[in-house]
Amino acid sequence: MNKLDDKVGFNASFGKAAARAAGWVGSPWAFVLALACVLVWASLGPYSRYSDTWQLIINTATTVITFLIVFLIQNTQNRDARALHLKLDEVIRALQSAHNEMINIENLSEGELEQLSKRYERFSEAWKRRQSRNRTRA
Repeated sequence: MNKLDDKVGFNASFGKAAARAAGWVGSPWAFVLALACVLVWASLGPYSRYSDTWQLIINTATTVITFLIVFLIQNTQNRDARALHLKLDEVIRALQSAHNEMINIENLSEGELEQLSKRYERFSEAWKRRQSRNRTRA
């Protein structure tokens, strides 16, 4: 197996694991587990006299968990966005009247996106003027 196969295999495995983990983290059971942990931690406060160590436990745990979860969620959002773009690209490609220049516009620079946005704003304004004229004629 070469390095590319290793990379693809790792990316696929990580993507699947990240999607499962992100799905679980967003579940009601994950919330219940987190709430239970906080309640257990809070109930131990009086026994530890609300010590610095007691506070450090929740601070460290939440920081580490949040840090890891951010990467999992970002991975799944990146995959979802890529899939959505590909689906939209296919719809654009399949429609004869669509502007094929819209395929892969997510790769354009900010300036290019701004120009395209202004162009479509002009299309929208022209359409609104036509609709207004059609209503006044009717």
